[in-house]
Amino acid sequence: MLDSFRDAFKLPDLKRRILFTLGVLFIFRLGAHIPTPGIDTAAMARLFEQGAGVLGFLDIFAGGALRRFGIFALGVTPYINSSIVFQLLVVVFPALEKMQKESEDGRKKIIQFTRWGTILFAGIQAVGMTFWLGRLGIFSGGLFAGLIVVLTVTAGAVTVMWLGEEITDHGIGNGISLLIFAGIVARIPEAILRSWQMLRLGEMNILVLILAIGLMFVVIAGCILLQEGQRRLPVQYAKRVVGNKVYGGQSTFIPLKVNQAGVMPIIFASSVLLFPYSIARFFTGNIATMVQKMFEPGSVVYIVLYISLIIFFAYFYTAVVFNPADIANNMKKYGGFILGIRPGRPTSEFIEKVMSRITLGGAVFLAIIALLPTLMTNLMGITSFYFGGTAVLIVVGVALDTVHQIEGQLLMRHYEGILKRRDSKGGGFLRF
Repeated sequence: MLDSFRDAFKLPDLKRRILFTLGVLFIFRLGAHIPTPGIDTAAMARLFEQGAGVLGFLDIFAGGALRRFGIFALGVTPYINSSIVFQLLVVVFPALEKMQKESEDGRKKIIQFTRWGTILFAGIQAVGMTFWLGRLGIFSGGLFAGLIVVLTVTAGAVTVMWLGEEITDHGIGNGISLLIFAGIVARIPEAILRSWQMLRLGEMNILVLILAIGLMFVVIAGCILLQEGQRRLPVQYAKRVVGNKVYGGQSTFIPLKVNQAGVMPIIFASSVLLFPYSIARFFTGNIATMVQKMFEPGSVVYIVLYISLIIFFAYFYTAVVFNPADIANNMKKYGGFILGIRPGRPTSEFIEKVMSRITLGGAVFLAIIALLPTLMTNLMGITSFYFGGTAVLIVVGVALDTVHQIEGQLLMRHYEGILKRRDSKGGGFLRF
């Protein structure tokens, strides 16, 4: 991995992409520390020290900006909510599905709808947060000051969306995932320092800390196995004669990833469950209190819904990014077949059946990892920092995906460089 990063800086275009990504991440972290006007940041910090509950979970996606209530306090949550809604709408409404699949203009329109949806979700969540902070006394301004807070936080969410898209278009890796990754990694030194202070003051047992660290390494190893695990379907290509040359006849395989959806099911499920909590802040009374308790991490309703949504989005996102029919058609076109399976539709159905089975195993493992923080809190009393689970899986998944993209870029450019060098020396690579 270190060799790949070192080689990446030898290529001007790839070096520019990496430096651009690092620059955008620096801007994102800078915005997380710029306070929103009118908010008592000291009172907000005390609220988190008393036990933030679901806010601590939401703060993961904001990269610590919610704890300070910076201008990027909402983080990527509004964009994720909007993306979920429009991906579901594309599946439900054939007109939107046709628009997305048949033309580049249609895909651009879907992206534009998602952006408008981000502004809507950001505005709703900003208003809810402002009302809620006002009831807690953290924000004491009037109507005009409240409007400034709402506009500032909404504009911050739109800026985060733009930064993520810029990384995706001009940098390396998935922009939104990298922003979440940066926010989590930035909190690691604080978590280590806080754990050391608790250990020094006797608030945490050394054996509990050792067990927690050991379990964290186990989780990291499990995350890597989950991200890299795959089922390989053997494929045989028949020999074809084209002119005076013979093609095919070799064996290969189709790699089916156990976790085709990556970290997206956990991100999507978390965002969906956080939205009702934000809406409940608009209201007071028994119903609003009941809704907030229902969606508090650790409650029975939350755990059941969380597991169900992770499994649902694992299948949903896999169906979006993986199309067995296209794979089967391409295999049939070039004379490929799976032993014992007829080409065409039977092959597509077989691949879909296998993918469905391994996706279930991957989704269940994702759910187990995501619930580890709750188990650690209940069994070991670790409440001072956000342990393992979602955070570890996101960090490992995004890191592996980014490294794979860098290696892919290196491989592509190295292969192209070999062709050019060989051709200039009179070699035979380009004569084929």
